[in-house]
Amino acid sequence: MAAPSAIVHAAMPNVVDFQNVTKRFGTVTVIRDVTFSVPDVPNKGEFVAILGPSGCGKSTVLRLIAGLRPQFPATEGVVLVGGRQVERPGPDRSMVFQDYTSFDNRTVEDNVAFGLECRGVPARERRERAREWIARVGLDVSRDATKFPSELSGGMRQRVAIARTLILSPRIILMDEPFGALDPTTRLHMQELLVDLWREAQATVFFVTHSIEEALYLGDRVYVFSSAPGTIIREMEVPPPTHPPKEMLREKAFVERVCEIRDIMDSLASSTRAGD
Repeated sequence: MAAPSAIVHAAMPNVVDFQNVTKRFGTVTVIRDVTFSVPDVPNKGEFVAILGPSGCGKSTVLRLIAGLRPQFPATEGVVLVGGRQVERPGPDRSMVFQDYTSFDNRTVEDNVAFGLECRGVPARERRERAREWIARVGLDVSRDATKFPSELSGGMRQRVAIARTLILSPRIILMDEPFGALDPTTRLHMQELLVDLWREAQATVFFVTHSIEEALYLGDRVYVFSSAPGTIIREMEVPPPTHPPKEMLREKAFVERVCEIRDIMDSLASSTRAGD
């Protein structure tokens, strides 16, 4: 007879399922026949990195999970979250974009607290929780909480976006190249911060990136997409990072995985140039 915990685990639906999902805009197919499942691992969220060339539909995958139009709904196939078909956006899913989305007329504190305000959390409580999260993402509460987005660097604005997302404790975090516009040094710092916060949050993260190194550092698994119309051509399970990203870039095993993925990406580029 199976142990009770095993029975509970077996009965838990996957966090996300894609079943033969295709999305078309008119005659243009963006993604084609995408199928994957991300299980619900007890007391741990999985970090899924989505890697592929520009225009292969990586962001479309995120927006289908989020239920955001015009990518949503799928033209064919089924998208499930928690075993249920996605019908609209929901509080169990939050999205962080590349373009530093924030309310320019609100301070950092008010930006971070916005979701709590929408949920009707009392002002004093949401202010306290916002200040806690401002500190947790590495900003200075006394110096930065009252600033407006226009007074912040790109890295600081993404810290605000991450705090605004994590304060709501979503089950699924969708990140669309959030570090793509940052300088290399800031990007490495943000990767390390994200790993620490994700482990604590125990959420499932879907992270779109063009960077092979970033995908392999952050991801528990990496989905490599083909050129458009995008479909998954490789899935790679990756061991968790044991050092900061700058040090991981020097490790032999990490470098070998980077080269393996780069060879796949180079072959995609060659096929595209050849007109295949």
